[in-house]
Amino acid sequence: MSPTFARRQLGLSLFGMLFWAVLVGGGALLLMKVYPSVQKYLTTRQSVDRVMRSEPRPNSVPAIRTAFNRQRDIEYTRDMIKGQDLEIEAVGDGFRVGFAYDDEVELVDPVFLLIKYRYSVGGR
Repeated sequence: MSPTFARRQLGLSLFGMLFWAVLVGGGALLLMKVYPSVQKYLTTRQSVDRVMRSEPRPNSVPAIRTAFNRQRDIEYTRDMIKGQDLEIEAVGDGFRVGFAYDDEVELVDPVFLLIKYRYSVGGR
């Protein structure tokens, strides 16, 4: 090879590394802030499913609310919704139970992320 041909350097520049560090760090921060909210939703959803699959099945609206509150106490999650927040409607010979709520996650002091959760499950 002749010395007139310059080899192109391979690798990541300092600015490229800073860019990727900020990008990965921001993504990790977002995940760490959002994870508790998603976990609370999944726990609430699982509690509603357990109530609706339990034997014997609750056969009235107050019984469903009481069973959900009991499940909520078992899960030891006090910031979950309460039984009175459940949307319960009679469908055929069973019940449809659901919930919907908004959760605000603070990312940085003046910036919030609004997540809207909704779930519904049929009875029988």
